[in-house]
Amino acid sequence: MEMTDKEFEVIDELYFVTSYSNLFSQVDLEEDELKTTLKELIGKNWVRCMKSMSEEIATEEFDFENQFKSYFYLASKVGLLIHNGMS
Repeated sequence: MEMTDKEFEVIDELYFVTSYSNLFSQVDLEEDELKTTLKELIGKNWVRCMKSMSEEIATEEFDFENQFKSYFYLASKVGLLIHNGMS
């Protein structure tokens, strides 16, 4: 699988659990670009979405469209393997 430049840049910052605000400050993307890229990465299972530094969001609680700025993000094992060219 190929990773876009935007996806690569986002995953590059997600080796550790990171808040949305911290991620936004670290990447060179507009807010709408970051939101779209995160949504795509979550859909591919390359990024995990969390409600705190240590707790993943239950599927029934997941509301990306309205809550994405309050979530934390972490690259998944698959996302890291693809990021490092080992897919």
